[in-house]
Amino acid sequence: MSDSPVIHEIPHVRVWDAPTRLFHWAIVILIFVSWLSADRGLMTIHLCSGLTLLALLLFRIGWGIVGSATARFSDFLHPPRKVAAYLKGLASGDKQLYAGHNPAGGLMVVAMIAILLAQAVTGLFANDGLHFTGPLALLVSDDASTWVTKLHGTIFNVILLFVWCHVVAVGFYMFVKGDNLVKAMFTGKKPHTHVPADIQVSFARSYVAFLLLLLVLTVGGVAWFIIQGGALL
Repeated sequence: MSDSPVIHEIPHVRVWDAPTRLFHWAIVILIFVSWLSADRGLMTIHLCSGLTLLALLLFRIGWGIVGSATARFSDFLHPPRKVAAYLKGLASGDKQLYAGHNPAGGLMVVAMIAILLAQAVTGLFANDGLHFTGPLALLVSDDASTWVTKLHGTIFNVILLFVWCHVVAVGFYMFVKGDNLVKAMFTGKKPHTHVPADIQVSFARSYVAFLLLLLVLTVGGVAWFIIQGGALL
């Protein structure tokens, strides 16, 4: 009887915390829901999706300050020269390892947060001239609301471009560099060969994320109450 082959499992390193991963996939779902609801004229769902998106973006900004090491802006937001150096090294085949986002990916994350934040905020002031009026549209003139509505649609086209670039980049790393970023964002782990040697990632406590989200929702709820109360006066 021949011995069964021994399968050696590649050790993995935990690099992403649960709040960061849940935020990532929630944003993917919300972008799709926002597009579909607007396309079908389901504006109540569209509004709820947009408000949820806004709350999660504010949470992510806070998590980028007090969250786990790889979730913090200080870990992946680099000056332009470092981003350029990383891209140059990538083109020349250099193997550059990062536990979290690389400089180019970090720039994409910040840009995506900014453009999604702009989309969510402009949606608050938008109107379709018939069935839907954003919760803050009454605070500006009709002309301003109409202009913001057009800007809201333009920003969405930019978001589509960002999404396409993101998908292409993920495909490049998966099929060319052999780095499965999608799996890592599900499991929170990367193969040890894809992170710097002896890396030690510090993780924030889960209750910190809960308290931060609670703070965002509380402040948002109070702001909503004040705005709606003012609109009724």
